[in-house]
Amino acid sequence: MQMKFTKKLQSLILCMMLIAAMALFTTGCNDNTDKDAAPKEQTEEGVQTKEAADEDEAAGKKASEAEDAQSNLQVLGEGSTVFELSVADKEGAETKYEIHTDKKTVGEALLELELIDGEEGEYGLYVKSVGGVTADYDVDGVYWAFYVNDEYAQTGVDSTEIKEGESYSLRMEE
Repeated sequence: MQMKFTKKLQSLILCMMLIAAMALFTTGCNDNTDKDAAPKEQTEEGVQTKEAADEDEAAGKKASEAEDAQSNLQVLGEGSTVFELSVADKEGAETKYEIHTDKKTVGEALLELELIDGEEGEYGLYVKSVGGVTADYDVDGVYWAFYVNDEYAQTGVDSTEIKEGESYSLRMEE
């Protein structure tokens, strides 16, 4: 009986020593003496490095911006041809449109929707107003520039045929 009691006592002591060793080991692991280690943040999911938290925040902002851009997209017109148009004012504030039309040129589609207005000149339509915002170079030194795929257009808005996959923009410039 004495032998059985001694074995139980030894097991109990050994278990207590193991528990104490694990507690010391765990406490030692939480010591942030490594100065090269990335700072950590506590999240609902657990501990996360500062860089990972920053990456998550940036990804969240991009997703939010994409949702905002999608929700700010104005859909105009009816027709089987669809193209995107962005309009940027003098300060760079941008409005995006999804244009649906059966017209053949960008100018025809935008005139039909009354999105642009202007006057005929020797080179075609001189756009003076976009979305109700007027730019007249003779009056205020700014004008509406027309771009195709982010490059200055080689043709006027009224003679540029709508092509699938191309993006169009009107930007107020000096």
